[in-house]
Amino acid sequence: MRYIEGLMDYTMDRDTAVTLGKFDGLHRGHRKLIGRVTAQREKGLESVVVTIWPDPKGKALLTKGEKKELLRSLGVDWWMDCPFLPQISRMEPEDFVRRILAGRLRARYIAVGSDFRFGYQRKGDWRLLKELQKELGYELEVVEKERLGDREISSSYVKEALERGDMELVNSLLGCPYTVQGEVLHGRRIGRTLGMPTTNLIPSVGKLLPPNGVYATKTVLLKDAGQESADGGRAYCGITNVGYKPTVGEYFRGVETYLFDFDQDLYGQMIGVQFFAFERPEQKFADLEKLKEQMHRDIRFGKAYFS
Repeated sequence: MRYIEGLMDYTMDRDTAVTLGKFDGLHRGHRKLIGRVTAQREKGLESVVVTIWPDPKGKALLTKGEKKELLRSLGVDWWMDCPFLPQISRMEPEDFVRRILAGRLRARYIAVGSDFRFGYQRKGDWRLLKELQKELGYELEVVEKERLGDREISSSYVKEALERGDMELVNSLLGCPYTVQGEVLHGRRIGRTLGMPTTNLIPSVGKLLPPNGVYATKTVLLKDAGQESADGGRAYCGITNVGYKPTVGEYFRGVETYLFDFDQDLYGQMIGVQFFAFERPEQKFADLEKLKEQMHRDIRFGKAYFS
């Protein structure tokens, strides 16, 4: 997959199938749109995903590296990542269609959601795209929102479920496990002294985490940030604590994982921790022996969940 930042300085030399949006969570609704454009490869069109985003506020469901890896795995040929700069935000919608979509991107197929808005003051929508399609020579498909039950799937819905620690719902909305990536760091080796060595990582400062507590998880080893697995995609089952480890005390909010029946040294390795189910909130124990007893109960929970 080719990655391009911005829309004003690059012109495609081939015809494309394009979808546009924030794609901030890459949930099932986003995947539906992406699937429409990647399917146009049968017609000789290369797929382009255009993300247009304002200045980031707060934390996100995906880091840039995680989004890049997911888009690549979905078969996207080009990712055009465009900050919401004045030359884009002040462009009249018709100019955007003519100059950017038909001109620079050479779009011959465009897929957008029914609520998609673009251009100055968000005045452009699918109706304008439909008006111009015959003149500019592209095919437009307006894709209805994906639903779970009676509610539309959205990034806000995913964030609501994540804030509650409802990982089963989060994963159902996303269409894949919620994952936190990072490099395994040297910790204080408390787990090793308890006979249960753990991996420790500090997530990106911009990454949304589920509530502090213990979860059933799977861990995938990665070659590097945003790259394919170093061991063919095998996922190792385990349990993960999100938080500050109050029994021993930490000044940072980390992600600590114990992998079942695993004895490799992972220090310095990039990993992805996939969250599946919440067990209990993080808590402080009277001493390390009480912590060890609880960890054994946590391990039984995790093994029972994945069995």
